[in-house]
Amino acid sequence: MSTDSRYFLAGVSLPVIDPELLSEIVSTVADISMLVSAEGIVTAVMTNPHHPAFGKLDGWIGSHVSKVVTGESYEKFAKRVETLKSLESGSLAVELNHTDVGILEFPVRYSMHRVGPARDILLMGRDMRPVAEMQQQLVAAQIALERDYETQRGMDTRYRVLLETTRDAMVLVALNSGRVVDLNEAAALALGGPRSELLGADIAQEFEGRRRGEFIENLSGLATSEAASPVDLVARRSRRKLRLIPKLFRAAGERLMMCRLEAPEQSDAPETEISKSVEKLFHDGVDAMVLLDQDGVITASNDAFLKLIGGSRPANARGRSLAEFLARGSVDLRILLDNAKRSGHLRLYATKVLSEFSNEVAVEISATYMGSQPKRGFGLIIRDSGHADIRRRPGLAGGEDSVRSVMELVGSSTLKDIVAETTDVVERMCIQTAVDLTRNNRVAAAEMLGLSRQSLYVKLRKFGLLSKDED
Repeated sequence: MSTDSRYFLAGVSLPVIDPELLSEIVSTVADISMLVSAEGIVTAVMTNPHHPAFGKLDGWIGSHVSKVVTGESYEKFAKRVETLKSLESGSLAVELNHTDVGILEFPVRYSMHRVGPARDILLMGRDMRPVAEMQQQLVAAQIALERDYETQRGMDTRYRVLLETTRDAMVLVALNSGRVVDLNEAAALALGGPRSELLGADIAQEFEGRRRGEFIENLSGLATSEAASPVDLVARRSRRKLRLIPKLFRAAGERLMMCRLEAPEQSDAPETEISKSVEKLFHDGVDAMVLLDQDGVITASNDAFLKLIGGSRPANARGRSLAEFLARGSVDLRILLDNAKRSGHLRLYATKVLSEFSNEVAVEISATYMGSQPKRGFGLIIRDSGHADIRRRPGLAGGEDSVRSVMELVGSSTLKDIVAETTDVVERMCIQTAVDLTRNNRVAAAEMLGLSRQSLYVKLRKFGLLSKDED
């Protein structure tokens, strides 16, 4: 047997087929069929009655082929026609994209045949829209897969960075096998072995006197218990005493256990009486107390500070920069932090605190730099100075010497001159203090004093506080 069309039904006389029956056969065999004259005019269009997706295409009859296909498809069609003319027999395949007002654009794969004495071209086509839709779905699925892959890579990178930068010793264990899935360098150091050797190792074998089944079962029960307590262990390699705190979770259908390792002295640091007293003073103290990180972001505050700013709960302040609550914003904050960090502390810095409702409260702030702590930061005591200003007896900041010098002027100068001179003394002291606090930052000093930059330079020149280069 041969599948070549030249031998199909060889020697068998075919009956004469009625034209209407032939048309029905052609229309049924193909999804869409067209008869095109030698001049390229569409003389007939037939659609498969079992494939109604094309609708009625009678409008194509009498039109040139170039009007019913795209420009690119017509060039392809013309080349195939020239090739077909050079063949004595046979057919060619071509894929064309049709354009229609109602259906827009759709692809069809045709087989081209020359028929009749006029050598017209019969095109019998198969609708390629299902294939095109499937290809689009495959492309969309591929794009989604690539996007998920990039997301997974990003998550893996963040997980790895977090695991390696944390100071805690962390070990990831598969619950079913009891083997180490992952661990960071801190955990490898605590266990006393290189990370490459510990990966895939039996976690129970890394501790003295522990058997796998019993050890994993105990850890699993401990992790699911509400009153969980650390497990005291001794690392077999490093001989270090460790405490293990397990945490169960499930990822991708697998049960895993994250184990944090810490030294007993790290978790058993004795809470002295003074630490209890300081904690009680912080929470119940009359004066507002605030703890800041190195950038001036609030990490903790007491109730007195919340009352000062009009906040109802600690979340109103935690995580926000202290500059948001200071009248001069970042200027005040930078002066506080720079001076406290330079000398270790700053005494009685006068400014104003803004409440959540934009009310201003005059305060005095004492700042201490805590550079010896594991997490460096600042501790602030903020005292409402409004009532203190009322009770404070008026006088010169210079103390008894300044008062005595003023008193000596009585009798030798008029009251107007005495007041003018003492005013200049106070003004010079305030400007000098502002310049010192801001470390000669003229813009910040002017903002602190409520002056324009030009006015500050005038007063600096007046009191001789400008260098020769600036004068």
